[in-house]
Amino acid sequence: MTNQTPPAVSRLERILAYMVAGVVGLSILAFLAVILGTAAGAGADNGFGQGVWPAVLALPLFGLPLGFVLIIVLMVMSGTRRAREARQNKE
Repeated sequence: MTNQTPPAVSRLERILAYMVAGVVGLSILAFLAVILGTAAGAGADNGFGQGVWPAVLALPLFGLPLGFVLIIVLMVMSGTRRAREARQNKE
């Protein structure tokens, strides 16, 4: 039997993974806040145009595409690392 050790995940990959989770999670919470705010009547009489609501409305517009780009970057980095490790183990 071969003694396989799990591959070490780089610090940058770990940071990217946490950034994806944070950005997407915050965007989903913003969606829920808008849904609950609408149900509570905050949207009446331009209620979403005041206070913190414009930022809450804009967060998913920027957060979800950013999360998607971060996921793609994370996948590319992970793929190149795994290919490099496979080449080293092959030799």
